[in-house]
Amino acid sequence: MIEVLIFFNLLGIFLSFSSFLNLEFHLLTLLLGLEFLMLNIYMYMYMYMTFFYYQMYSIMVFLTMMVCESVLGLSILVSIIRVVGGDNFQSFSLML
Repeated sequence: MIEVLIFFNLLGIFLSFSSFLNLEFHLLTLLLGLEFLMLNIYMYMYMYMTFFYYQMYSIMVFLTMMVCESVLGLSILVSIIRVVGGDNFQSFSLML
């Protein structure tokens, strides 16, 4: 049973990583793909550590880093939208 869960979680990691690489038009969709990737990695770490009876401290550190990454990405998104007026990657060349 746990092998099936690990397989689907690794499949989710692969699909979220491929969607992260293919989202190239808007910064918001890129950040959502990155959050989906981090969520799948978090679930994989949680299943792995509960299966082998490891300590959960590293999961809490990873979760803290996920929150910091999302807050930083959202703040960069807001500042880019205020300066440029949108989150299209085609309009970023105006910032130079």
